[in-house]
Amino acid sequence: MNSSYDRRRLFRASAAAVVALGLKDPFSHALAADQSSLGRPVKLEAGDTILFQGDSITDAGRDRRRNGVNDPRGFGSGYPMMIASGLLRDYPANGLQIFNRGISGNKVPDLAARWQQDCIDLEPNLLSILIGVNDIWHKRSGKYDGTVESFHSGLTELLIQTTAQLPETTIVICEPFVLRCGAIDDSWFPEFTERREAARKVADSLSLRWVPFQEMFDEAVKVAEPKYWAGDGVHPTMAGHALMAKTWRETLEI
Repeated sequence: MNSSYDRRRLFRASAAAVVALGLKDPFSHALAADQSSLGRPVKLEAGDTILFQGDSITDAGRDRRRNGVNDPRGFGSGYPMMIASGLLRDYPANGLQIFNRGISGNKVPDLAARWQQDCIDLEPNLLSILIGVNDIWHKRSGKYDGTVESFHSGLTELLIQTTAQLPETTIVICEPFVLRCGAIDDSWFPEFTERREAARKVADSLSLRWVPFQEMFDEAVKVAEPKYWAGDGVHPTMAGHALMAKTWRETLEI
């Protein structure tokens, strides 16, 4: 497999969302970036369970009373709904069972507190986690005192526990991201960058899959202003969620 070609396909496919702007290849310079996040394609088997975990970006306004498998009202309006709908369309013979358990406001400790019921007990074959922005946002608002170090250690502990209890599960860590608009200003940095890098270190140390959402949005803001993708700098717009869903699927090649 030609990894350079795969990276090119990923970013050019993402660029299709803004091709109307008339730019030939707005993501071309990113093609030389690290290739390790691509890995091998994820192979979906008959009866596989897929679970999306995270905070409000994953929650996306879902009805938390509707936690059944493949229940559209339980998915919200964000990237998990878009991904799940596409997978169910594209793999009708597989009998996929897909869940969204993202909860608005969650930080790493919140995931840990509900992990047995909302993850381990579901025994997912494919687990996607997007977490991290509240760990700094709540600290900035005085509601939390977690540090970069506690974020790293907490996420590491949670994922070691998960790999021990679900050794056959493919775990995907989605890169935490922010865009410089709305609630996001220079005072978020460099701490947010340090937390994002901590997430990548955890994924690398445990050989987990990585979806480069910050990298994706860093390229996207070159062809449309940040608020086009995330009005408050954190929560994606329809376009932002669609770009996330596209990148997630193309990174994992499913």
